[in-house]
Amino acid sequence: MVNQEQKIKKLIKLNDELENYFRNTIIPQLFVDRDLILRKFTPPAMKQFSLKIGDVGKNIDDIKDNFRFPSIVENIEQVIGSNEILEKEIQTTDLRWYQMNIIPYVIKNKKTDGVIITFVEITARIKDLFDQERQIAAHESLLDTISHDIKGPLTSLLLTINQLKKVSTDKSKAFLLYFRILESSIKKMQAIILEMTDAGELKGKYKVEEELLDFENILEDVRITLAGTIIESGAKITSNIEVSQILYSRRKLRSIVYNMVNNAIKFHSPNKSPEILISTKREKKYIVISIKDNGIGIDKAKHKEVFSKFRRVGNTVEGTGIGLYLVNEIVSNSGGKILLKSSLGKGAEFRIYLPV
Repeated sequence: MVNQEQKIKKLIKLNDELENYFRNTIIPQLFVDRDLILRKFTPPAMKQFSLKIGDVGKNIDDIKDNFRFPSIVENIEQVIGSNEILEKEIQTTDLRWYQMNIIPYVIKNKKTDGVIITFVEITARIKDLFDQERQIAAHESLLDTISHDIKGPLTSLLLTINQLKKVSTDKSKAFLLYFRILESSIKKMQAIILEMTDAGELKGKYKVEEELLDFENILEDVRITLAGTIIESGAKITSNIEVSQILYSRRKLRSIVYNMVNNAIKFHSPNKSPEILISTKREKKYIVISIKDNGIGIDKAKHKEVFSKFRRVGNTVEGTGIGLYLVNEIVSNSGGKILLKSSLGKGAEFRIYLPV
């Protein structure tokens, strides 16, 4: 009898401590039991997700719309089933971002009795990240443009000057001085370009070394970068990843995926939302990345033209026309190729072949 009373007192004390914790915490938190019944929530959760006292005791499925995050029920069931913590950055339908942690609530026999869910708002940080990612994307495009479009002509110019100096009959000091000035100026420009594209401080952020990459992580990076564009356009992006690991330069693979997804959204049909399917598979000696959309499509007569610099699919869409050119340069220089399947008004599919 005494032991029973002690157990009851202990349970009451634990319950009081839990109540006190939930009452005084400053972040939105929920306690959902293993039957998906909402048992407790903090005052900030009431404010942030419009919860009310009457919601306690309801199945989370009945009030999931309050959280404005469609897969919350599936995420809770996943943690209850796996007994493992789930950490995830989520965006709600009111365009707020949260760091969501779902923690299994484990009792003595190691049975998960429910979950505790915390939401830390990170909207401001994510917005800063978007801005940084856009700057990185612009910087990467600039680096590739400099590398591909300026290095070559400068080298040709230097060779031409050397040839002119050899064949010229004028050997006066003034003439030779001008040639030295030209040579020196070009070499300085080459050195500056080399510093911009290969400087040690850029190797960490813009490194070109190959590494084993998880394609799904690269795709998620691109989704975050383009989040504003995706929301504004109503784009639906789905994926079918058969090959996850790809040996490639992180910066270059990210640049390929970013430009292709951005183009697929940009050139969508005016009367329907963009639908984009991204898939990967192994095909002989290549890993094939496919980006298929339901956009305006490309006339077969212009298939080669779209990969030319400053050429655009349609004049009604803003852009520089350099995205596909850069992607083609990156892929070609690594020994790969791009195939295009499209016709006007019927969407497009770009198949990018990267050598294994």
